[in-house]
Amino acid sequence: MVPNASGAAGWKVAAALGIVYVVWGSTYLGIAVMVETLPPLVAAGVRYTTAGVILLAALIVWSRLRGGRLERPTRQHWRSALLIGSLLLVGGNGGVVLGEQLIATGIAALIIATTPIWMAIFEAVVAGRRPSRLAVAGLVAGLIGVAILVVPLEGSPPIDPLGLALVAGAAISWSIGSVYSRRIPMPTSPFQGAGLQMLAGGAVMLLIGLLRGELADVNPDAFSTESLIALAYLILFGSLVAFTAYFWLLSHVSISVISTTAYVNPIVAVALGVIVLSEPMTPRTWLAAAIIMGAVVAMVTGRPRTASEPEPAVEPEPNPA
Repeated sequence: MVPNASGAAGWKVAAALGIVYVVWGSTYLGIAVMVETLPPLVAAGVRYTTAGVILLAALIVWSRLRGGRLERPTRQHWRSALLIGSLLLVGGNGGVVLGEQLIATGIAALIIATTPIWMAIFEAVVAGRRPSRLAVAGLVAGLIGVAILVVPLEGSPPIDPLGLALVAGAAISWSIGSVYSRRIPMPTSPFQGAGLQMLAGGAVMLLIGLLRGELADVNPDAFSTESLIALAYLILFGSLVAFTAYFWLLSHVSISVISTTAYVNPIVAVALGVIVLSEPMTPRTWLAAAIIMGAVVAMVTGRPRTASEPEPAVEPEPNPA
């Protein structure tokens, strides 16, 4: 039985965790397949704007069926959604989308796994206190793991430094957005707030993709069926189904249980990359993975727990993929 804080049936908790583990772990594979033939930022923008429209429309219908009305977003809400959506989705997911054109999905997932460490550091800075020794140690260990991937070794295939930089920047952008989102006004419903963020962030991604000229030489006839299916999968499952399961978990289990996604998702991503895309796992990659995942596990399991768990989460997804 999976431990839970609200008395929810264990099988429901296990099923919801399984959805979040597998679906969000598989989004790295989905992104890699999507960008094979689709313009990266435009496709990602379509993913999030579509998901945002679907989510907000579903919330409107649901509220009316229950005899109520959805809260009307204010200008301040939209400004907040634009800022946080840009940090989480444009900087976060956009960095992953561009980075996965240069590096393997498993490598990208391992770098994104450092997000909880960056969040702990930025949270301490914003709160005006010194980061805990555990947070600093985790950051140092995570950076060592990433450095192992970057340093060229004889006999090992090189890993594109630009791809690494893009994905590392995505982890940092996602962390900043997650921390800052706790301090700005958003609608009362976290689902509505996330829908606004996806809509605003997706629109910015579309604009940037157009300014990059991604559609200039696009030939729709070259779009593969696999890439289109991957895009549909990311919209339906990556941005809606798993997202709903995640928010259900927030009200039924402790944060310590939900935090296991921080190190299960990368394991799923690495496994799928090896099995489906035949991505190589060199001894250097295994060593870096062990160091990074060890740091993340120590950070997640070593956090002080309080009687207030479960506590609300602020980000629509626990990782930028």
